[in-house]
Amino acid sequence: MSQAAPEPRKTLDPDVVAQWLARHPDFFVGREGLLQQLRVPHPEARGATSLLERLVHDLRGRAEQAENRLEQLLESARHNEAQYRRTRELVLALLEAEDGDALGQALATQFSERFQTPALALWCPASLTDDEPTPPQAPRQVLDDHATRRLNALLDGRTSRCVRLTPGDWKRLLPHAPAPEQAGSCALARLTLGEPMGYLVLASPAPDHFRASMDTLFTEYVGDVVARLLVRLAPARHG
Repeated sequence: MSQAAPEPRKTLDPDVVAQWLARHPDFFVGREGLLQQLRVPHPEARGATSLLERLVHDLRGRAEQAENRLEQLLESARHNEAQYRRTRELVLALLEAEDGDALGQALATQFSERFQTPALALWCPASLTDDEPTPPQAPRQVLDDHATRRLNALLDGRTSRCVRLTPGDWKRLLPHAPAPEQAGSCALARLTLGEPMGYLVLASPAPDHFRASMDTLFTEYVGDVVARLLVRLAPARHG
């Protein structure tokens, strides 16, 4: 009498089987019926499902992940394009300014309309404004020792920084704009072009509009443009 064949589970190591199948990916060619008999754990519920159904489920999940990644890339591209267009319109408007006051007004208008930044101040030293025929108009402000100390304290040694802005600081640094009752936020940039040229303050009553974790490259770029335009627009000094 012949002996019954031992059960495969008692004679075959699953890892060995897996390695063998990995080395022979064509094993199921011509054995499609065997594929239909295989059962694997269901990914979303108890029990088992066919290998083909599991493969379809996994492929569908991968397709959805790829679609989500593509949508994220497209959204990032759309955001970057919109940011580029807003920045382009900003710079073009600044280049059209004919004097310091027009430059300040262009800054305020562009940031309000294109960057949802309702308040702005451009602090310049008196050396840049003394030769102007009329006193600077808001949002330009003439820099004094008190404003300089406070702006330097907020920047804390950096060229540009995003910080919370208390109602008290708002009144000091944006005296032409109504101060909110609660703390807002601001982006600060130090203006330099071989020598100190002043400070740019972008402010919002929303406390999270400018966050400390935000990159300040854009603010620094605008500050570099403004510093150069301030020099170009400054009246010729006499004497």
